[in-house]
Amino acid sequence: MSEPSNHKKTLILTGASRGIGHATVKRFSSAGWRVITCSRHPFPEDCPWEAGPEDHIQVDLTDPVNVADAVAEMRLRLRDQGSNLNALVNNAAISPKGEDGSRLGVFETDMEVWRRVFEVNFFAPVSLARGLVNELAAAKGSVVNVTSIAGTRVHPFAGSAYGTSKSALAGLTREMASDFGRRGIRVNAIAPGEIDTAILSPGTEKIVEAIPMQRLGTPEEVARTIYFLCTDQSSYVNGAEIHINGGQHV
Repeated sequence: MSEPSNHKKTLILTGASRGIGHATVKRFSSAGWRVITCSRHPFPEDCPWEAGPEDHIQVDLTDPVNVADAVAEMRLRLRDQGSNLNALVNNAAISPKGEDGSRLGVFETDMEVWRRVFEVNFFAPVSLARGLVNELAAAKGSVVNVTSIAGTRVHPFAGSAYGTSKSALAGLTREMASDFGRRGIRVNAIAPGEIDTAILSPGTEKIVEAIPMQRLGTPEEVARTIYFLCTDQSSYVNGAEIHINGGQHV
């Protein structure tokens, strides 16, 4: 049974419009949470989620000034509804490709692309977590950073900028777990492997052949792990990076 609206737990989620983010919205909403979504697009009018328009914030995570403005808006919305912040999930990420959809290595990645990738995949999570630390501390909340299997090895499809940004985010998770943990905030990461979403690259079926479980993961499986890390079921888990890849990392 859902809690009364004025006692709802609250999640702020970036990258909510598709794939893992969309599944996460549904998982938390079904448990009675209020979900404040963030993306670079306005809330779609055809989305069936009735709470969406008033709980959506349009933000360009490549723009530090826009991110700071979005944090101020998040804090305002939380204060207006008397809510603390129980969870922040940094899911938004970009992974640029070549004109033909090819992987961008170190030499092929323009420096401006490197900067844009790190603004979204690394600096935005830093800014959001720091900006919302008081609201998270008041609720003894949790932060979940979405890293990637590409953060631990050279991936055949994910580019160099994406992979290194995810490596950096994993390191950030460790540092945040130490610093934020002293304020009662747990910080963990999940590292998905090949998940069945619209952004899969051609040729992924060859990778699947080498995965011990012999299949793609689903966005719902990832969302369930995120939910676990944001609830009391994981109350002593801090600084972990959970691999969700069917054993691909072994």
